[in-house]
Amino acid sequence: SPMDVQSASSVVLQALTQAASQDTAVLKPAEEQLRQWETQPGFYTVLLSIFNNHMLDVNVRWLAVLYFKNGIDRYWRRVAPHALSEEEKASLRAGLITNFNEPVNQIATQIAVLIAKVARLDCPRQWPELIPVLLESVKVQDVLRQHRALLTFYHVTKTLASKRLAADRRLFQDLASSIYGFTCSLWNHHTDSYLQELQAGHQDAALSSLERTLLSLKGTHTHTYAHTLLRKLTVHGFVEPHKNMEVMGFLSAVFERLKQFLECCKYPLFKHSFLRVSILLKCRLVGPGSVCREKLEKTVILYTKVLLDFLEHHPYPFIPLIQRSLEFTVTYVFTDVGEGLVFERFIVQCMSLIKMIVRNDAYRPDKNVDESNAETLEAHRIKSAFFTPPTLAEIGTRLVSKYFLLTQEEVAMWEEDPESFAVEETGGDSWKYSLRPCTEVLFLDIFHNYSATLTPVLLQMVHNLQGPSDVDDPAQLLLKDSVYNAVGLAAYELFDSVDFDQWFSNQLLAELQVSHNRYKVIRRRVIWLIGQWISVKFKSELRPLLYESFLSLMQDPDLVIRPYVACLVQYLPVLWKQSEEHNMLRCAILTTLIHLVQGLGAESRNLYPFLLPVIHLSTDVCLPPHVYLLEDGLELWLVTLENCPAITPELLRIFQNMTALLELSSENVKTCFQIISAYIYLSATEFLQNYAEALCRSFCDLLKDITMEGQVQVLKVVEVAVKVSPVLASQTFQPLFPLVFRGVLDGERYPVVMSTYLGVVGRVLLQNSCFFRTFLMQMAMELNQEVDHLLGSMIEMWVDRMDNITQPERRKLSSLALLSLLPSDSSARTLWLSSDGLCPAPDLLEETSNAGIQKLGSACPATLQEGGYGYRHLSTTWEEPETTPCPGHVCDERSLVCVVQDKFCGIINISVEALHDVMTEDRETGTLKDCMLMNHLEEPKLSDDEEPPTEQDKRRKLLTSLHRGAFHHHFGTCLKA
Repeated sequence: SPMDVQSASSVVLQALTQAASQDTAVLKPAEEQLRQWETQPGFYTVLLSIFNNHMLDVNVRWLAVLYFKNGIDRYWRRVAPHALSEEEKASLRAGLITNFNEPVNQIATQIAVLIAKVARLDCPRQWPELIPVLLESVKVQDVLRQHRALLTFYHVTKTLASKRLAADRRLFQDLASSIYGFTCSLWNHHTDSYLQELQAGHQDAALSSLERTLLSLKGTHTHTYAHTLLRKLTVHGFVEPHKNMEVMGFLSAVFERLKQFLECCKYPLFKHSFLRVSILLKCRLVGPGSVCREKLEKTVILYTKVLLDFLEHHPYPFIPLIQRSLEFTVTYVFTDVGEGLVFERFIVQCMSLIKMIVRNDAYRPDKNVDESNAETLEAHRIKSAFFTPPTLAEIGTRLVSKYFLLTQEEVAMWEEDPESFAVEETGGDSWKYSLRPCTEVLFLDIFHNYSATLTPVLLQMVHNLQGPSDVDDPAQLLLKDSVYNAVGLAAYELFDSVDFDQWFSNQLLAELQVSHNRYKVIRRRVIWLIGQWISVKFKSELRPLLYESFLSLMQDPDLVIRPYVACLVQYLPVLWKQSEEHNMLRCAILTTLIHLVQGLGAESRNLYPFLLPVIHLSTDVCLPPHVYLLEDGLELWLVTLENCPAITPELLRIFQNMTALLELSSENVKTCFQIISAYIYLSATEFLQNYAEALCRSFCDLLKDITMEGQVQVLKVVEVAVKVSPVLASQTFQPLFPLVFRGVLDGERYPVVMSTYLGVVGRVLLQNSCFFRTFLMQMAMELNQEVDHLLGSMIEMWVDRMDNITQPERRKLSSLALLSLLPSDSSARTLWLSSDGLCPAPDLLEETSNAGIQKLGSACPATLQEGGYGYRHLSTTWEEPETTPCPGHVCDERSLVCVVQDKFCGIINISVEALHDVMTEDRETGTLKDCMLMNHLEEPKLSDDEEPPTEQDKRRKLLTSLHRGAFHHHFGTCLKA
């Protein structure tokens, strides 16, 4: 049923009050109630009465306006579900324009917007009185009412101008014709008033008046709305605006107004005492950072936008304004007249205007001049008459020597935030808003259209800067940077005028080699300059020399230099293809790629489409080039893996080359082992699932005929695999373990080899104890010995040869592995030998390790404190692993426990001694801590000489933190012994 306004107002008001509450328990029911009322007849009439009542709370009135505005979108159209009745809409339209005296700015804006929404649907057919009422209200003397009416007029005009149907456009054009004269007079009046008050700033009363003007919004905002309204009418309100005297009069007046406002921005200080007070007051008014200055600059931009918009939509009607536009913009931007007056955004607008005139297709005659229309020929004549050689020379020189220069802010950013500096704002429409892209785009357009005049000017600037620049003269360095920038931008235009090969050989190459820190500006620019010319005019014979120079630049201490060098990688594929018969050149390319990948880090994955085929070709022993490329190709393969953030199918597929490489048993086999380890750290599961069988077979063959050092390298890879993927690696490399186990039992006499054997055994025992138990029983059967006797022999030899292990990490590993054999109570049971035939799941770390870098959850390093003969476990939160049935449980548990108990003292003594070796005393607390512990959440601080960690470094660190956290938890109780 329809809402009665009087009776419903209090109910709706209460709901809106509750909807404005911060308490969700109050707010939610109120919102639901208001949602239900949205389709009730009379609801929007009640809302209108509420937000028009200035005595009510502002938040409540604000909500009422928003609900009303949203209702227009949903229910105002006739075809909408639950549409408002025509009677209620008529009443609402009348109520919306009854008065324009809203005191709150934000609410006034929202009311203006919702009136514009209704006008878009109903004006002028259903709402013919809207525009006359607005015009009458704008004429009143009441400041507030005039402002609110003009605000509404602005939003209505903006909305109507955006309609694109032909009928709507005609209606808007009729509206523009009827109100244009009045709007012009309104704009002139408020602009004059504003300028008079501003220029009267030397008197205290006038200054106060101006401040009141700014605060009351009468001055700047009122004249701004009038101006913006006039811009919409000028650009969109006339089919042939050049035939309307008022329109062309307004556009001509824009230039005079711009000069007046720019003059207001000037605030020189005079020495004469009688002027000092007035000038100081003016400085307060329009000085940098002042409110008035901000309003002035905004106004100037709005005026230039009129010219830009008019030129964009009406190029032919703009022809009478070309001469004056060029004179105005060039005078203020490229002569001394603009000094102290212009500001960055204004310069951008002026350059954009010049650019749009220079490159406008409507002003470019056809090749057959006779086929060009008269308007085009006239525009071309005006342009040609204006852009004389002296004018062009001045524009070109100032662009390069003034606007191309790096600013103090840019130089500071280079020093303080090189990453941000390296990401230049280019492309798209950035030239419309940013000064540097705008100056470069303007330079390109002018140089393209007037290259015959500007080429000698630019070449003379290059000639003046021949030879190395003085590093103690920053102005000369910045100027050379600007000139080189211009030569790079105009590369295509200068093709026949510059011998770039000779310039590169005689000067640019030498400048790349100047390592002084201040010369980095030139190094960066020369790299960029070569990138501009390399596809235009650069001999292929010079490219090896170029890439050789880039090798050192990839190690440049300045980060900005390195990204610029990296950008030139786009030319490497072409060079690689061209050098098919030149293997030494390809070696140089491989070396360049190695440094490039190291410099780019994880971002090097973007190079994979080119990089991976190069690696594959260089390391394929079936192809003849491998004789020359193999060593560098393997190094590139390794650094690619070390900097790879995630495995890819293509990177995994390259490993097919490895089997043949291992068969060579060349001096490169060590790099091959490093590559295999890198694959394991990167993605052990995928890697081993694809290549486990072939890899194990290759290792078995290698171990039959390999040096002791080679044997150690093989087993180190096996240990890494067990560390990263205990279950899969134990199964994969099981054929190798008998050799290792026999080596331990036989007491291998070479300490390094014995240390490696014990490392593998300790890693398996510690991380896959269930597999170790099964393997021990298999070895007992193979050697025809009792399991307990075999275990005892292993422990004895392990304890006896512990001193062969010198690396702290390996000593700690062996200690923890031995301690895992000790029996314990129910709270910390034996890790691999349990009375119930169960052993902990060996894949405790499998999932996390194989996933690469994952969150460690609640794992945290343990802290150990000296206590008696052992160490007491203080703190950890690692969870107990699940248990799985152990296969092959056929041995006597009691006898095995007895063996361990018999070796108890030896295990404890050697383990305590080894663990003591890895402890350091905390000077602050006096406690002992594991010197190898590192908080995985803390990034180590790097010195200036240190390289940042690779992706593989991060993976290894994470894995180490993960294992240490787990081990300390499980062996805390054992360490109390």
